[in-house]
Amino acid sequence: MYPEHAPHETAMDVHRPTPLTPVVMAPASLVPVQPGAVPSVASVVLPDGRVVTGYAINPMQPEPAVAKPAVSRAAVNVALGGVGFLAVCGGLLLLTTFIAALTALITQLIILAAVIFGGWIAVQIFSASGSKGGTTVNIRKAVIKRNRFYS
Repeated sequence: MYPEHAPHETAMDVHRPTPLTPVVMAPASLVPVQPGAVPSVASVVLPDGRVVTGYAINPMQPEPAVAKPAVSRAAVNVALGGVGFLAVCGGLLLLTTFIAALTALITQLIILAAVIFGGWIAVQIFSASGSKGGTTVNIRKAVIKRNRFYS
């Protein structure tokens, strides 16, 4: 499947870096001071014979480390968010409980009204006492001649 290649070797130079030793700086208090005079010019002769001239530069002093708070701001925000979420969940739980109780109360009131109204209607229908209202007609002698009713 793959063409066969003859293995070839190449010479490689391996460079291993030499670790640098860190420069340990002694802590010193930083006090800004105005120079009293122009600093002197320094000259350096390089190994190839060239001369480099310039001002001497003092090494940079590291800035003092700022004290970090005991608890990070992100952790405080996450904690406050969790407290707020728990408060909202508790409120929603109480709200849903209130809505369920109100729904049950309204349902029971509707059922009670239906039972009372249905009972009143049943009493009106099945009561035998009293007149039912309407017109009473007494027929004594009825004569029907040629499809006509005579009283």
